[in-house]
Amino acid sequence: MSDSDTTTESNCGGATAESTDATESESNCGGTKTEAESDTTSKCGASSAKSDGGSASKCGGSSGESKQEQTAEKVEATIEDFDGEPGQLVAVGLGPGRASEMTTLAKDTLREADHIVGYTTYIELLPDDVVEGADDVYSTPMCGEVSRTEEAVDRALAGNDVAIVGSGDPNVYALAGLALEILESKGATASMVEFDVVAGVPAAQSCAARLGAPLVNDTVTISLSDHLTSMPTIESRLHAAAKEGFTIAIYNPWSRKRRSNYEKCCEILLEHRAPDTPVGVVHGAGRDDEEVEIVELGDLPELGETDLVDMTTTLLVGNEETYVWDDRMVTPRGYEQKYEY
Repeated sequence: MSDSDTTTESNCGGATAESTDATESESNCGGTKTEAESDTTSKCGASSAKSDGGSASKCGGSSGESKQEQTAEKVEATIEDFDGEPGQLVAVGLGPGRASEMTTLAKDTLREADHIVGYTTYIELLPDDVVEGADDVYSTPMCGEVSRTEEAVDRALAGNDVAIVGSGDPNVYALAGLALEILESKGATASMVEFDVVAGVPAAQSCAARLGAPLVNDTVTISLSDHLTSMPTIESRLHAAAKEGFTIAIYNPWSRKRRSNYEKCCEILLEHRAPDTPVGVVHGAGRDDEEVEIVELGDLPELGETDLVDMTTTLLVGNEETYVWDDRMVTPRGYEQKYEY
């Protein structure tokens, strides 16, 4: 799995597009929001309108829109639109997905929150006992991360204690940074809303735990999603990491729209590393369809067309010292060079 709404926070990185037939209405939290005629009312002034015309893309925009139009969502309310004392905003990492793998602090924070906001898939992973005390649980589907995060910010500015949730850790391809950026764009400050982060187990670490000890030495994390980072930049980073001997955790490796990214990644890795380099493949860590395999780098390209590799998969690519022992990946830390054992 990935640390974002996936595995980036969303699988698409773009903002949800709003209907051009939207009308202004008063939100329940003091700000204004743009609301499509068929949309349900937001409680806090964030724009959460859905398009009521055209065929929708997976990222919320109509299929006829340009990428720029699909990502043109803007902040609606500002700090001047809210009266009273702001509440608290906490970005909470859920870890791999199972309740047992959430930290105690994450569970306690969610139990104390007035409102819980998140991507629908991750909201559905939450145990009943940590959400039953919330006044409201608000979710949006894939790719609504901008409107969803603004919704959380607005609810906090309106005086509520709000938790915005994501898988993995909030600082790994997730929404902690976006929340701060939106707060800043509204003229607010992090201290004004008591912004905090509750760490979760990142996908790289939870997947490594299922493989043995592949990330014991220096590691680099790279996402293959080019929705927010250009592919030339991703390629440059892959070259740099692969030739320097880092173990590499690869997030968001494959989607139907991004076959070429995966293929290019395999090509670059094989340019710098031997075909028999071990690669851990973990699909759906912490979920019902979890699957774990250790393969050789040379076999990686053909796996792109299988169900094993998708946006819930994390790849852990060994370095020149990584080996497989008793079905476990092992990357030596260097102890054998200094100690006898």
